[in-house]
Amino acid sequence: MHGRHGRRGPLRVLRWAGPEAGPADPAALDTDPELLLRVLCHEFRTPVSALTSLTRALADDRLALTGDDRRAITALAHQQAVHLQGLLRDAAVGTGALVPAPDPAAPLAAVLRGAGALVPPRRRLIGVTRRAGDCPVPRRRTRQVVTNLVENALRHGPAAGRIGIHAALGRSGLSIVVTDEGRVDPPLVEALRRPVPCAGASGLGLWIVRRLLAADGGRLRLHRLRPRGVALEVVLPVPADDRVAPRGHRLAR
Repeated sequence: MHGRHGRRGPLRVLRWAGPEAGPADPAALDTDPELLLRVLCHEFRTPVSALTSLTRALADDRLALTGDDRRAITALAHQQAVHLQGLLRDAAVGTGALVPAPDPAAPLAAVLRGAGALVPPRRRLIGVTRRAGDCPVPRRRTRQVVTNLVENALRHGPAAGRIGIHAALGRSGLSIVVTDEGRVDPPLVEALRRPVPCAGASGLGLWIVRRLLAADGGRLRLHRLRPRGVALEVVLPVPADDRVAPRGHRLAR
C-alpha cells in the first residue's frame, strides 16, 4: 500500500476546524456495564460484516475471480478473523475492546489494508508514503482506530462520495488521515468533545477511537477540506529519529 502523498491529482488543503478532540473518560467502562456491552457490539459489527461479505464473494460462482483475487480475499478474511478473535479474547477477561494490553507491532501498510477494503474500489483513494507504510504501529488498536474512522466516513459522508486514507511522517509524529466529502457539523464537533458517549450509537465509534489512542499517546484532530470535505487526523508518536520535516500537508482526493 505504498504510494505518493498528495503529489498528483486534485488537491484540497487541510484547514484546522476547531479544538483537538478531548480525552475519553478512562473510567467510563468500569462504571457503566451497559456502555461496555455497547462497545463490544459496536466493535464486533465490522469484522462480522466483513467476514460475511468476503466469504460470500468467495462462494459466488458468478464472480470471475482469479487466483490472485481469491488469495487476496482469503488474506483479508484471515485478518478480520484474527481481529475478531482478539476482541473476543479481550471480552473474555472483562475489559472489552479497549484494553491497553500488549499489542504486537506491525507495519502501518499491513494494518491499513483491512480498513481500506471496507471502501468500494471506485470510491477509495489511498496515499501512504513509503516511510509511513513501513512504520511499526500497535496492530490491533491502530486497526480499530482506522476502521472506526472509515466506517464513520461511510455512514455520514455522501453515499457516492470518495473516501481517502492517507499517511505520512512529520514533525509531530505519524499522521493517518481519513477523509470524506461531507461537512463539519455541530454533532461531529460535539462527539469529539464529549468525555462519555450519549445513549445509543451516536458518537460511540469516535469515543472508542479516542479511548484507544489514549493508550498509545496519540491524539485526534478535526479538519475541514477546501473546497469541501472532512478530515479526521490521527497522530501517533514515533521515535525522533524516524520523523521528517513536513513540506506542507496536502491531500489527494
